[in-house]
Amino acid sequence: MGGLFDHPAVQGGVAPFIVALVVAILLQRFNLAGFAIAAAFATVAYFLNGMALEPLTVTRKIILLGFAAAAVGFLADALFKPGRVLAAGLPVIGAGSAVWAFWTVLAQKPIGESALLGGGIAFYVGLMIAMLGALQTQPVRAGGAGLGLGLGTGGMAILGASASYGLFGIALGAGAGAFLLVQMISGRSTAAGALYAFPAALAAALLGAGVMLLAQLAWYALAMMLLVPAAAFLPLPRKRPLWLQSVVVSLYTLAAAVPAWVFAWQYSGKPGG
Repeated sequence: MGGLFDHPAVQGGVAPFIVALVVAILLQRFNLAGFAIAAAFATVAYFLNGMALEPLTVTRKIILLGFAAAAVGFLADALFKPGRVLAAGLPVIGAGSAVWAFWTVLAQKPIGESALLGGGIAFYVGLMIAMLGALQTQPVRAGGAGLGLGLGTGGMAILGASASYGLFGIALGAGAGAFLLVQMISGRSTAAGALYAFPAALAAALLGAGVMLLAQLAWYALAMMLLVPAAAFLPLPRKRPLWLQSVVVSLYTLAAAVPAWVFAWQYSGKPGG
């Protein structure tokens, strides 16, 4: 049995999906199915990192921030209504956390380069959170965006020579897929909220930025990932069954991830990348 759980496909895909699906099914009636993202992320983190937090590496900071984002998202949903406070506050929190996550790497670079990289990463993370956050009241679109963002980031990371970050990204996609599948099976939408959108966007954005900094992923491959949440805004067949809408938005977002995969495959790790 141990050999089965040692397989990367199980650690990054199958196990996170099953755990997330169970969580989504159990919590859907309480409008807390968004915890599926945190459940999937926790599962892959356990397999790849265990319970260790020391030394506090970049990867472990990303893990901690993923869990913290779920807690912040839960509190935000409980205390605030979707509006300007969340729309502005969460991206700022995410951008600041990105600088903290990568500070040890940025501090080793010349001041000018460090400022450019740090500012660019903070902007990318904040924008990703804002885009996915704008979908938090539209669960089908949010589910499709999370699916494309997780699988897109995972595939980009693997092509960019970071297998472990690839598994983390795929696990996020598995969690989003579970969240979406529950809606498809039940035929009714379930709340996404900041509980779902904030950790999905923050974790995926940090993973992508980590691959750029640590594995020389081309910056323009990372930038192409912004097309994924944008694709979730495309028109859907509103009068069609929810399962069909879910399939359509998922196809949109997965197609939008293709340019990032192409750039990661062709140019990552090369001079000037």
